[in-house]
This record gives sequence, structure tokens and C-alpha cells, in this order.
Amino acid sequence: MVKFAWLCSHESYQPEDLVEQAVLAEQAGFDTVLGSDHFHPWVDDTSAAGFVWSWLGTVAARTERVELGTSVTCPLFHYHPGLVAQASATVQRLSGGRLLLGVGSGEAINETPLGWEFPGYGERMGRMREALEIIRRLHDGEKLDFAGEYYTTTTAKLYSPPTSKVPTLLAAGGPKSAAFAGAHADGLITSVKNPQDTIAKVIEPFRAAAAERGNDNPRILATRWTVLAGDEEEAWRALGPMRGLRAPGRLEAADPAVLRERADAMDRAEVLGSYTLVPDADALVEAYRPLVEQIDAEWVSIQVASNDPVATIKLIGENVLPRLRELAS
Repeated sequence: MVKFAWLCSHESYQPEDLVEQAVLAEQAGFDTVLGSDHFHPWVDDTSAAGFVWSWLGTVAARTERVELGTSVTCPLFHYHPGLVAQASATVQRLSGGRLLLGVGSGEAINETPLGWEFPGYGERMGRMREALEIIRRLHDGEKLDFAGEYYTTTTAKLYSPPTSKVPTLLAAGGPKSAAFAGAHADGLITSVKNPQDTIAKVIEPFRAAAAERGNDNPRILATRWTVLAGDEEEAWRALGPMRGLRAPGRLEAADPAVLRERADAMDRAEVLGSYTLVPDADALVEAYRPLVEQIDAEWVSIQVASNDPVATIKLIGENVLPRLRELAS
């Protein structure tokens, strides 16, 4: 059965508000609650940037049933992979084994403000290969001496290890990264706009690499951003904290003010055209139907920007999740 996730956007809301969203999402019937992880947000005027690992501990204490996860955290620069192993092990214990660890190769808004250079794709994947190995070996209980090209550990050990396996899913949007995820991670996180393109360019390379590795049950989390709004003006307000996500040079920029200026210089129609605009529950069902019927994912993450997230979560719980579950059955 497909499990449905709600993404708590740490770029859009303060962490205390997102705790309440997470609690409400569990009450509304979601199976999983995810939290994004950034040091800086994408704009500097209507935004937030809470520390997801503190937040996850609070959500673990306030919820009972939902899985918790990061979508995604970057274990390459301002987090040493050993710290990500420790943080995820702790949340796994505090949540009674409910944690999914979603990782990605990052962007400059997380790293450059803290003194790191943000290198090209080749180095980031080299770092990711080592990071995933360190995290896995520490989770497995090893006292780890590791001397890689990028990371070193000396008798590193988790003295509060996870009580069961923590699934690690890697975000990918193209065939090269997808194949890397299949070869090195337990699962894949991918954003779906055109399902057939995603299947051909991301999911098939991921599954092929996973099969070659001997993983016959690779796990997939499919995501899609929608905007719940009655018109373009309402949609633009809902996208306020996220509009810098579509700005030119987004991966390399470190200052949210720069991303805001670039986004506000763009044509609004161009920014809004990157999202699926939906006016009501019926349209939300249709927006996520392809992810349920075509992607064959274990999780479908319902990521909705709106001007009233509390009302949106309730609407989805009452009028969207039951219909999507019926489609998945």
C-alpha cells in the first residue's frame, strides 16, 4: 500500500508552527511527516529556517504513529556524516523506530554561510559516497577508523545506536544521480512533474542500479509541489517564502536577499508555471493521481503551498487522502 506524507516546509513556517502541522497531519490520517532542512531559506522577507533535528525530536514526542523523515538533509559539509549518523540514530530511538533518513547533495545556501565552498557535482557525489558509507557503518555499530578522500574518523562509534535499521533515501532528479542512489542508498526521493519522463530518466536507472547491487526491493518516495489557490494572486502569496527556489543560480547563491531579488525580477507567470495550481480537493486528487497510479512508489509526498496550511491539512485528510487510498488499493 502507498503511504502518504506531508512535508513541513522549514523555509515557510517557524518550527513551533510546524510542530502543530505535524501533529495535525497525524490526526488527519497521513502516514508520514517530512521536514526540509536548510540553514538559509530561499528568500529573506517571508521565510524561516528552523533546525530540523531539534524539531524532529519534538515531533517524535508529540506524535505516536506517523513515520518521520528528512526531505532532505545534506551530510556533506556543515554536517559531518558522523553527526548525521548520530542525529538520525537519536531520533530513531526517540520515535520508537519511525525515522526515514532522506539525504541530498545540498546547495550553497546551506554551506557557504558557514564557510564552506560549494563544489561541483563530481566532488559532491564523491563526498556522498563516503558519507553514506560512514553513516551505514556507524549505524551498524562499528567502531570506525575511516580515511577517505574527504572525511576521516578515528575510533568513531555511536554509543546510542539505532535500535533497528534506518532506511536511507537519496534525492535524485536525473539518470546519473538516480543510478548513484540505486548503487549506494536504500531508496530514492524524486520530484515528479511528468510521470513518464520521471520513470524513464530517474526510476528505471535507479532500479537497474539497485538490482545490480542485489537490492530487489528498492524504495521510492515520489514528491510533487502543488499550490492550492483560487487565482494567480492568491497563488503568488502562497508561494512567497518559496519563490527564490525558481531563481536563476539558485544552487550557487548563498544570500536569500539575492534570490529574492532575482525571483522578483522574473515574470510571475514563469514562476507559477513551475508548479501545479489547484483550486480545490478534486484538483488535488487529480494532481497526485499519477504518482499513485503510475510511479509505483512506497511513499507519495503531498507538498502543498497555501495561505492556510491548517485548513489545507484538514481538507486533504477529509477529502483527498481517502480517495487517493482508494486509487492505490
